[in-house]
Amino acid sequence: MSSYLFEMTTEDFKTALLPLKNKLFRFALHLLSNRQEAEDVVQDVYLKLWEMRDELFRYNSTEALMMTIIRNKSLDKLKSKKNKTLSLNTNINVLSGGDPLEQSGQKDMVSQVKKIINRLPEQQKTVILLRDIEGMELNEIAEITGFQMNYIRVNLSRARKKVRESFQRIEAYEIG
Repeated sequence: MSSYLFEMTTEDFKTALLPLKNKLFRFALHLLSNRQEAEDVVQDVYLKLWEMRDELFRYNSTEALMMTIIRNKSLDKLKSKKNKTLSLNTNINVLSGGDPLEQSGQKDMVSQVKKIINRLPEQQKTVILLRDIEGMELNEIAEITGFQMNYIRVNLSRARKKVRESFQRIEAYEIG
């Protein structure tokens, strides 16, 4: 994002920040597993950003700032509900066309993987969601989470290993 001299206009705000709305919503939805709560958190983030609009030029990455605020607000919401077990109830995008049986199998597989990710420790879940679902780079994840790069790599590796092993156990059980 370019730096602003002193004041960010409404048009600047819309142009620079609104295109990230869907990405913020997806991340909040992954964390909260509730569409309404995710929408509320995104709205809260935009209100907060509007209030601090004239200070945004101080940040290297406004997107990283926004993702950090989404993460923190979502985690605060979860803590207030004392809900430690989350389920990722997001829409599953399956390739259109093709065999309905294959599509059903893909939906089941995605659902199982989401449940597995949901059971990961919070740091691993956050890292795997940001990297493998949102497609963020490690340096962006470091900026959002405040984690060191090595810590991110270790947690991402552990999370992927747990997901892979858990999914293989599920598959082995279904086949056997």
